[in-house]
Order: sequence, then C-alpha cells, then structure tokens
Amino acid sequence: MTYLSTLLTGVATVAIAVTAPAAAQTAGDPATLPVAPPAADAPPGDEIVVLGFGKSRQVQSVTAADLSRLTPGSSPLKAIEKLPGVNFQAADPFGAYEWAVRISLRGFNQNQLGFTLDGVPLGDMSYGNVNGLHISRAIISENVARTDVAQGAGALGTASTSNLGGTIEFFSDKPRDTLNVTGGGTYGSNDTYRGFARIDSGDLGGGLKGYLSYGFLTTDKWKGAGVQRQHQANGKIVKDLGSLGSLSAFLNFSDRREQDYQDLSYDIIRRRGLGNDNIADNYPLALQIAKVAQNQAAAAAGAAQPWAGVGTAFPAGIGTVDDVYFDAAGVRRDYLGGVTFDANLTPGLTLRTTGYYHDNKGQGSWITPYSPTPAGAANADGTPIAAASPLGFRTTEYAIKRGGALSNLAYETGANTLELGGWYESNSFTQARRFYSMTDTATPNRDVLKFQDNPYATQWDGKYTTDTIQYHVGDTLRLADDRLTLNAGWKGFTVTNRAIMLPATTSPLAVGRISAKDWFQPQAGLLFKLAPGTELFADYKENVRAYVSSATTGPFSTTQAGFNAIRDRLKPERSKTAEGGLRFRQGPVQASAVGYYIDFSNRLLGFANGAGIIGNPATLNNVGSVRTYGAEVALTYRVFTPLSLFASYSYNNSQYADDVLDARGAVLVATDGKTAVDSPEHMVKGEMVFEQSGVTARVGADYMSKRYFTYLNDQSVPGRVLVDASIGYRFEGDGPLHGVSIEGSVTNLTDKGYISTIGSNGFTASGDNQTLLAGAPRQVFVSLKKGF
Repeated sequence: MTYLSTLLTGVATVAIAVTAPAAAQTAGDPATLPVAPPAADAPPGDEIVVLGFGKSRQVQSVTAADLSRLTPGSSPLKAIEKLPGVNFQAADPFGAYEWAVRISLRGFNQNQLGFTLDGVPLGDMSYGNVNGLHISRAIISENVARTDVAQGAGALGTASTSNLGGTIEFFSDKPRDTLNVTGGGTYGSNDTYRGFARIDSGDLGGGLKGYLSYGFLTTDKWKGAGVQRQHQANGKIVKDLGSLGSLSAFLNFSDRREQDYQDLSYDIIRRRGLGNDNIADNYPLALQIAKVAQNQAAAAAGAAQPWAGVGTAFPAGIGTVDDVYFDAAGVRRDYLGGVTFDANLTPGLTLRTTGYYHDNKGQGSWITPYSPTPAGAANADGTPIAAASPLGFRTTEYAIKRGGALSNLAYETGANTLELGGWYESNSFTQARRFYSMTDTATPNRDVLKFQDNPYATQWDGKYTTDTIQYHVGDTLRLADDRLTLNAGWKGFTVTNRAIMLPATTSPLAVGRISAKDWFQPQAGLLFKLAPGTELFADYKENVRAYVSSATTGPFSTTQAGFNAIRDRLKPERSKTAEGGLRFRQGPVQASAVGYYIDFSNRLLGFANGAGIIGNPATLNNVGSVRTYGAEVALTYRVFTPLSLFASYSYNNSQYADDVLDARGAVLVATDGKTAVDSPEHMVKGEMVFEQSGVTARVGADYMSKRYFTYLNDQSVPGRVLVDASIGYRFEGDGPLHGVSIEGSVTNLTDKGYISTIGSNGFTASGDNQTLLAGAPRQVFVSLKKGF
C-alpha cells in the first residue's frame, strides 16, 4: 500500500503540475478546447470485425457495438470467440463462470497468453488468482469499447511475462462529452436478472469529464441447485490538458459469488448424464454418501467402520463417492485502480505513464468427504461442535496486493518512430489451504457463498512474491511513400519468485527462490502495400514465459525435495513464432489470410499425484517441445448497407515433438507425435448481422472439431456446432419511447447437449478423468435498454 501510494501520488503530482497552467490557458469557452483526433487505426463502430489493416502482424478487433449484440452481462471473451484461431469454452451462457472459462490461441492455453486492460496487466487470468484477475471482474462488459486479439505476436510493449502465444487487449470506454444516463435490465432462463446503469457527467469545464456505472447479475445454475451472483461498479475520469496531453484515472470494483458445476468424467456421463451436478439441495444425501465411502475405506483396511448402521452400499444411482459432492463455490472481491498521464513533451515526443494497484480477496471452497470434521472443531460462530461429521469444508484462500507502473516514450522524426518503455510490478500473493467444520445435522451449518471464519485446521499458509522488471526498445520505419513499413525491436525481463511459509503451519510445499531472466527477446515485422486496399504482412517474435509464485501451480507447488531437485535445472518456457499473410479491402469486402509456424520449447508439465481435486503436490519438469503450424482465413462482406456477413476458418496442427522422460531418461509417456491436448484441428465460425430502421438481428454459428484431453490421445470429446441468435428493435424519433430498445437473445439455439470445457482438473497421460464440464443448454433472455 505504501508503494502504491507513492506511485500514484507521483503520477498525480506530475499531472497536477501540468494541469494548473493548462487550466489557465483553456479557461473560458469549452468549445475552444482542442479535441484529440481519433487514432489512425481506430476501428469503425458498426463493423462486425475489424481485420487489422496497417499492422505488420495478425490482429483483429471487435468493438462495443459487437459486444452489445450479445446478451447483456456476457464476457468480452465471448465476443471474440468467432475470430480465427480463438478456442473459447464456457459452461454458462454468459461465458463468465470462471472455473469453466478457457481461452486458447493457436494451441497455447490461457496461462500462456497475455491480457491487459487499458495497458494494465491482468496476469494470465487463471482461476486461482495468482497474478491478476479475470476480465469479467476487471470491468463491466458495457464499458468495454474495443478488444484487440493478436493471435501470434502481441505488441512489443505489452505488460505481460506469459504471452508465449499472443495477447488479448481490452480498452475501456471514454466518458461522454455531454450529460448522459443509460440503463438496462435483462430477464431470462433460470431466473436470470441483470441490471446496468451509467451516468456520464459530460464536460464539466476545462475538459474534465467522467462516468460512474453499476452492474448486477444473479442467475440460478442451469442444472443442480445454486446461484451465481455479481456486483460491479466502475468509475472513470478524464482531464483534457490541451496541447500538453491528458490525465485519466479509473477505479473498478467487483464482488462475485458463484456456486460451482460438478466436474464430469465419461464414466459419470454414461451413468448419470450431462445433467449430473452437485447436490446442494440435499444435505442428508451428501452425509450418507460420505459415511458409506468412509465405511468402505475402513472395511478395505480391515478397520472398524466409523459409521455404524450406515453400511457400505451407496444409495441407488450412486456409483462412487465422486459422482456428486454436496457443494463447491468461488467467492472473489477485487479493487482495481489506475492513473494514466499522457504527455506531449514536444511536437514529436510523447510519454505515456500509468500507475496501478490491484487488491483481491478470494476463497475457493469444496465441501468434501475426504476431510471429515472431528468433534470439537470450531463452528462458524467459534463455538465447538458436539459430534463429528463425515464432511468437511475445504478452502483455498487467496489474497493479492500488487502494484506497478508502465511507461512508454515515443519519438517521431521523419519516417522513424522510436520507442523506449518499461514496466515494473511488485506482487505480494498469499495462499492458504484451510479446513472448516461441517455438522452431522439435517441442514448445513455453513454457506459456500460467504467468506468463511474460524477454521479448525490450516494445512499450509504461504506468502509468495513476484518482482517483475521488463523493458522494450522498438523502431518503426516508413518508406516508399508509406507503402513499406518495417519495425524491429526487442524486449527483456527479469522476474524473481520467492516463497515462504507463514508460522504455525506444517506444510509439505516448497519454499525458496527462483528466477527467470532473458534480456533479449527480438521481434520484427514488415508491411507492404501492394495496392490501395491490398497489403502483405509478416512478422517474427520470440517470447519467454516467467514462472509463477503459487502453492497450486508453478515450481513451488511441489515438495521441498522436489523443488530442490528442479531449481537449478528448470528452464522457462520459450516460443518462436513466424507468420505472414495478406489483407484485402475493396468496396463491401474485407478479407485476411495468414499462415504461421511456432516452435514451442521447454514445455513445463506438472505431474499430478492423485486426483486433481484432492490437491496432492505435483512435480514440475521440462518435457520437451511442441511444433505447431496452421492457417487462418477471415472474411467480412457487407452485402448491402443493413446486412453484414462474417466468416472465419482456422486450421491448427499442434504436436508434441518429444516423449516425456523420467529422471533416468526412460520413456514415461510416449507423447512424441501426439496432438496437443485441447487444440482442435479445425474451427469454422460465421455470423450474420442485419441493422436497419431500428431493427437489429444477429445469428452466429460455431463449429469446432474434436479435442483430446489425454496426452496419449486415447480420450477425446467430439466436435460440435453451436448457434446463437438475437433480435431487437430500437425506437427512433421523438416521444417517450425515444432511445428505448428491446432485444431477445438465445444461446445454444438448437439445444445441443455437449461437453464444453476440458481440463478443468488438468490432463492425464491416458484414460478417463473427472475433468470435463457440460455446456449450457438453450437459454432465452429478454433485455430492455434506455438512454436519456
């Protein structure tokens, strides 16, 4: 907090010093204030997809207009799932339930990508809250103005040390120039209620304007018992400093509480169907299943059964103790804020500096039959419970306090634009595994949607710090009357990870220090305009992924002996990507085609010890390389003014290039030549949008071929086609209904039963695994919106 205060105070002090004379210069008629022109590459607001013209790398953008065509509250990630190379999976209709959300680009999974919001790093957006937060908590979806997807090579200065396979950058909306109030409400399947309201101040004088907004979502789970609920608030303020630049600040809040869906295996699906779920509405049954399982374990060990009179036979329809659990949930509370100063130092010299801070508190809970509650354990109010229970309440608890600053200095002279930038972040992350009591009573004594108090045991309680220093240097050269653009540069970083265990815990997990360093990661690209509307592009980049500091992933998520064995020989993951393609634009047609090759080396694999949900320490090792090549094609066609079409096709071939070997060099898993897990070979997406005279209609289809969820490719989920649609009307003209719009939307229009997320509990070498999640069935929503 002290670091953050110093950082933000420093940025604000510089801004105030500049603001004072600027305010004096611009006092008077607001109409005389200079207005910054839009960026040259800013996409038009009514396009379905913007194909990145003028870029020397594969980039596509979707805008707020595109996101508004989805059901309100949908994750910004859901808006980009139609882009080529993007594999997006979710178990809910909004794409916001974090345990199930997975996104990958060209075979790289979520924690190998880079994510930012207005340049502020979001970490790898992993579920476990190690170094950031998910975009669905970072900002209300209605406040997202644009999302840029770079499938292969993110911008050189992206604040990320995990972007092996591309970046996804989100940009927030700007405050309106005039006073404005907007609001909307949604109702739909499973008692879904969604509300949103925003007020813009308009220009308050001297170029000062801002907005405040609030969003709320509550919905019952589409199967099983439980709810998923979120409160969000966003605030942003901007001060135009005239010729000197601008100052902006934002503060975003999120409180999310979501009960989980049950992870499935093929065995469970065969016996109980895709509708199998936790039994949060039947506590007595959960107690009975746990007692039977513990009696079975005692009988197998030749010991006395702990639960007399219950027996060793599961109730009808239950095959194993893992078929159904009582309940599980995730609760998260986040504050994310930042201050940005854009300074025009001279006519050709600009400096952009951002200071930011993120505070997070979270708990992931599971009411488990594997950790029964002993008699005398503390109840929620701190008093001891009288009798033992076959169930226990296990949590993984998180707290993040991270702050940082990023700055970019750009100098334009003639045909050259030179850039020099840096990023520093200090992340203090605490993570604990605790156990809370459950009672052997008719109703449960704890609510999974609340932060828990009074644990009776702490298995481990660790503090993990990550210090990141990154810099970049780049040059862009425009030649031949801007027909040829060359850019080249490099970035480098050093990331130091430390782990200590806090007192009063006896932990099996590792402590110590490890670091990743690479001061030269080159990147180069070219853009050549063959003719007006036709351009060739190519680029090459190298990236390294730093380690993460955590008890549940990364090098510290093993025993001390395991960490000591790998600390001096572990290598960070590395990728080398080359891509090239063509873009074409003429009249109503835009198209792009790209081919790519990726050499991914030093792949890290955590060898699981037991079922993923049990939480045994894993062992991390480098296990070889992956070779990937593929192609992507995208096309937009405005058939006539009201009707637009978009289609994309992706081909991806990702194969392991080595076998997994044990410490003696013997083959442990024969992965050489096998297809990488969760990397579909073919994806085809299409969308049609009609907009005229207030009428809006959209239909989209998404095909994905089969995906493997074992390294030996003996288990896979089949391909599927999903269809979404929406239709709406906006009242134009004068009268009380002016600005009112009503919209109906349907997800999974054909009510397809399918497996969506794979790898929720990781991947295994072969065989079935409880690591699958079912996709939501058809869901219907009606939304009403009004702007004042």
